[in-house]
Amino acid sequence: MTTASQHSPASSGPLPPADAPQADAPQALQAPSGHRVGFDREKYIAMQSEHIAHRRAEIGGKLYLEMGGKLFDDMHASRVLPGFTPDNKIVMLEELRDEIEILIAINAKDLERNKIRADLGISYEEESLRLVDVFRERGFLVQNIVLTQMEDGNQAARAFKRRLERLGLSVARHRTIEGYPADTETVVSEKGLGRNDWVRTSRDVIVVTAPGPGSGKLATCLSQIYHDNRNGIPAGYAKFETFPIWNLPLDHPVNLAYEAATADLDDVNMIDPFHLAAYDELAVNYNRDVEVFPLLKVLLEQMLGSSPYQSPTDMGVNMVGSCISDDEVCREAGRQEVIRRFFKALVAERRAEEDSDESDKIAIIMRKVGVSRTDRPVVQPALDVARRTKGPASAIQLADGTIITGKTTELLGSSAAMLLNALKHLAGIEKKALLLHPDAIRPIQSLKVDHLGSRNPRLHTDEVLIALSSSASTDERARRALEQLRSLRGCDVHTTTILGTVDEGIFRSLGIEVTSEPEYQVRRMFQKR
Repeated sequence: MTTASQHSPASSGPLPPADAPQADAPQALQAPSGHRVGFDREKYIAMQSEHIAHRRAEIGGKLYLEMGGKLFDDMHASRVLPGFTPDNKIVMLEELRDEIEILIAINAKDLERNKIRADLGISYEEESLRLVDVFRERGFLVQNIVLTQMEDGNQAARAFKRRLERLGLSVARHRTIEGYPADTETVVSEKGLGRNDWVRTSRDVIVVTAPGPGSGKLATCLSQIYHDNRNGIPAGYAKFETFPIWNLPLDHPVNLAYEAATADLDDVNMIDPFHLAAYDELAVNYNRDVEVFPLLKVLLEQMLGSSPYQSPTDMGVNMVGSCISDDEVCREAGRQEVIRRFFKALVAERRAEEDSDESDKIAIIMRKVGVSRTDRPVVQPALDVARRTKGPASAIQLADGTIITGKTTELLGSSAAMLLNALKHLAGIEKKALLLHPDAIRPIQSLKVDHLGSRNPRLHTDEVLIALSSSASTDERARRALEQLRSLRGCDVHTTTILGTVDEGIFRSLGIEVTSEPEYQVRRMFQKR
């Protein structure tokens, strides 16, 4: 793919001086919320831990806690609830670590499809192993893996099962149950849940998580409850689903941001009709939980004798809404996330040459929250530079609201130029000053052009950072600029062309939130990513 930092072949003639000026002067533009905090992290950790312990006491036996969303690396939550850190959930669970066992469910069909976790760019197979490592590093017990919907002909799942067992993990096999979940008579029988392997757990709170959605976490919980009770072990179920937030209004931007994030799954937020009927109280839930609740209630009644829940909202242990400290900050963060999701959908559709189904759904949500694509502050400045220079451009908004732009030059792509300009601004270095010493750049250019077959000597963002690091040992200004990298975390960027994987990875590692126009710089049948 040709991107903002990959350009058409340059001539083999002399190159301009390293780090020549790349952009116009910074524009002072204040973001509505900037990096202000709208969520009380410490209050959340305390309240959520206490609520889980209380639910466990109510159950009176083993508690199978289905963990909706990401247990850590929850970047969506950290974006729409400023102050919520990506590791908030796992830190909260550490309060109960000695009583918790982690159970990871993986849909065997996802292994067969080689499904990829988009935000990290790794397969579900590798993500599952990463989860085990991260949980164990934090002191959690992780010994059991469940392969759900695993049928005899799935060779990828069989191979992964052998790999897990060689690594010392216990692997349970769950089969596809015909009629699940509607045919409750079959589901709660030897022909249904009874065919699944029973995972012998050793702790009282079993957190069931997965590498991604659709992994069979609920079915895993129900299977365990069925087998536990058959073996004389009292067990119950609860759900930890961060979004939608049940005690925020249906049209709150944070809840609508969740709807935008799950537009590809056809999720829709709605008032929980069972909760309203049982308690005369409005609570927000979403269509899948509402649709499955009557059947789930019957399943729990058949397995436990009675259901402890009168509504899908009852099942939740979510204290997020009670920990919002500044509602307006979170509302604005939600609005911005909807716009991000819109651009993400546009780019995904362009890459796959698909219809605009997902982006159309998000466009409707944008109208509900009252925003347009240019309400993302970095969009218009990037478009303005691209229009003026007739080439790819980028813009970043710093924590104080300042917008820094970058344009394409003979030496640098717009993303690399923007990055250098932002670091100069943050370090108090004048715009025309050179950060990259020619001696640090020439070896990189020679390697690319003379040895690696590239016709483009322009530097990517990773190459610019390597050159800057090399210069930092002898150049005081380069050292000062490099020290400002941490100041870019949480900043927003927009590019006027689709980024390649190199630049995407660098921005992700720096904690920068990037959107792009759904355009390639060069029209080709094959776009290298």
